[in-house]
Amino acid sequence: MFNVKRVIAVAVAAGTLFALAACGSANAAGSSDAQAGGAGATKPIEVVASINQWGSVAKELGGDLVDVTSIMSNTNVEAHDYEPTSQDVAKFHGADVAVVNGADYDSWASKAAGSTRAALVDVAESAGVGEGGNPHVWFSAKAREAAADAITKAYVAARPADQAKFEELNKAWKDREAALESKIRDASAKLAGKPYAATESVAWYLADDLGMTDATPSGYAQASANESEPSPADLKQYTDALAGGSIGLLVFNTQEADATTDQITGAAKAANVPIVEVTEQMPAEYASLTDWMSALVDRFAEAAR
Repeated sequence: MFNVKRVIAVAVAAGTLFALAACGSANAAGSSDAQAGGAGATKPIEVVASINQWGSVAKELGGDLVDVTSIMSNTNVEAHDYEPTSQDVAKFHGADVAVVNGADYDSWASKAAGSTRAALVDVAESAGVGEGGNPHVWFSAKAREAAADAITKAYVAARPADQAKFEELNKAWKDREAALESKIRDASAKLAGKPYAATESVAWYLADDLGMTDATPSGYAQASANESEPSPADLKQYTDALAGGSIGLLVFNTQEADATTDQITGAAKAANVPIVEVTEQMPAEYASLTDWMSALVDRFAEAAR
């Protein structure tokens, strides 16, 4: 009897040890899955964008698989002159993917992202625009598509298992962009060849996509490109052109308003030249870059009537 009891006791003890070992293995496996981003435990890809328009594109392309933070979203602050805080820089250090505009527009962001582990998407570089080129590339259909493909590529590299989902989101984004480009083509039938001038070349790419002709007086345009004050002669040439009817539309960057632009917009109003106001950062009322561009195309078309 004693021996039988002993055998049963040994068997029970062995079974208990086996169960504990199995439980420990399961816990270890679960812990490994969580660390590796297993099902139900996968953290979103952390994305930091220097400006909100590219942040909106990054979010559309990643859906619920990404968590996007945009550093700049204030239309009262000009990105060229932006001074990042230590908190801004720290955000890049926690990112898996960083999206910057490039072309020396947001050099502070390129520098911050360059010293981190984040995969860097430089939109201007993706679109073939280097330093010295017009940096306002979000107004360009070509640059928007190049940016979308570069961001999707970065997402797939970061999370290969979700490649199909990222490709699906990229296609959905391109479908929306195709609708915008169709609207641009329709508007260009009315706007092609129409002379316009600008207080700054911020919307040059969009006007070019619309087929418009840049008639900004060269002296003023050169001074603006060099971020210097135009001469009195340059300013007189500009106001005379507005008064003389050789400029059909004025594009005014409200983020760069000063006494000089006040004089130019005043001359446009006196001559009944339509004014299209633009900003560099995407206004809060728009949910996406595509929506913002679509609204601007409407404004250009309406101003041409």
